[in-house]
Amino acid sequence: MEEKTTDEAWDQLLDRLQTLIGKRPGDLNAVLFLIGVQELGKGPKRFSKEQKQDLMHLAVCRVLSQSGYYTFDGYDKDGWPQWTLSKPVPHGDLLEQEDLLKEHIIRYFESELV
Repeated sequence: MEEKTTDEAWDQLLDRLQTLIGKRPGDLNAVLFLIGVQELGKGPKRFSKEQKQDLMHLAVCRVLSQSGYYTFDGYDKDGWPQWTLSKPVPHGDLLEQEDLLKEHIIRYFESELV
């Protein structure tokens, strides 16, 4: 059987998320936001623009931690997970960075959505 391309696996993930949450995420940032909310663990609520950016950063750290790019350091006084860069994230153009994130997000959901 042929391996799925990243784009095929990404589309299947978006379909699965649509089934789970009732709405298909529009882009990579929407999926990162969902992961950030999940990782924060405080349930759905209203977030400020800055908090939304923080949630997406949290998600990036979490998914890239699978390959050792980030290490979990614990929680801050407000209960937000804190991460430290462990090794440099590979440089690349925007599409290469997006593919790296998509591949890690797909792996994240494969382990989280059993």
